[in-house]
Amino acid sequence: MGDEKLHQLIRGCIKQDMTCRKELYKAFYGFSMGICLRYAGNRDEAAEVMNQGFFKVFTHIESYDRRLPFKDWLGKIMRNVSIDFYRAKLKIAYSEDIEKADYISEGAPVDQNLNYNDLLAMVQLLPDACRIAFNLFAIDGYSHDEIASMLNISPGTSKSNLQQARLRLKQMIAKAEHCQLQLSY
Repeated sequence: MGDEKLHQLIRGCIKQDMTCRKELYKAFYGFSMGICLRYAGNRDEAAEVMNQGFFKVFTHIESYDRRLPFKDWLGKIMRNVSIDFYRAKLKIAYSEDIEKADYISEGAPVDQNLNYNDLLAMVQLLPDACRIAFNLFAIDGYSHDEIASMLNISPGTSKSNLQQARLRLKQMIAKAEHCQLQLSY
């Protein structure tokens, strides 16, 4: 979508034009769902979070600064709504501090036979606190101090949750690789 068309849709959304809202939603559905799927436990939760995100987009669209990329603004809203969803849902049951976490060795790289959907499904199986810490740190590039501030936890808890996420993902990948090897015989 071109910049002029995008800005035309945004102007329409500011005027609460339902046609413009539908077009903007359709145009950025895949992008937004991709972000929400990383944080959600399943597709239904991701859709719920994404719709909450679009509600926030449409109610605050006048605050969008046209000098900045729209996708960056939209992505930040989707991440924040995802975090807020889990913060409210769980009153987050965070795990132990980093000092109590198991050491994870750096192993072999991920099997190249696993595709994006396989890895996404594995991330979705992680406990909520681990999944959120993993996404914020490994995918979105936030520091443990930033994550701690966003989630009202200590940086050590963020590190612990990341460690646990990595350990569980490593175990799931090893299990998937083992199953693939057995299927090839």
